[in-house]
Amino acid sequence: MSGEGAGNSDGKLDLPLRGHAERAFEDYLNHLNGHQPSGLYELVLREVEEPLLRVVLRHANGNQSRAAEILGINRATLRRKLREFGLNPE
Repeated sequence: MSGEGAGNSDGKLDLPLRGHAERAFEDYLNHLNGHQPSGLYELVLREVEEPLLRVVLRHANGNQSRAAEILGINRATLRRKLREFGLNPE
C-alpha cells in the first residue's frame, strides 16, 4: 500500500484507512455548526461496525467463517453481531 499523500494513476490520493477516518472525523466535527459533540466514541462504533460487517461479508461472498477470519473475530461473535444488526436472516 502506498503511503499517505502518494498519488495513483487517476490523480487521486491513496490514503490508508486511518487517513480516511481522520478526514471523516474532521469533517464531522467541522460541520456541527457550534453544537458540542457528546458520546462521539459510541457514535463512531455504531456508525462503523454495521457497514464494516456488511462489506466484509460481501467481500467473503457470504462465507461467515472467512469473514470472521478477515475481521479477526470468532465466528460465533460474528454471527451474534450479524443478528444484532439484522444482517443474518436466521
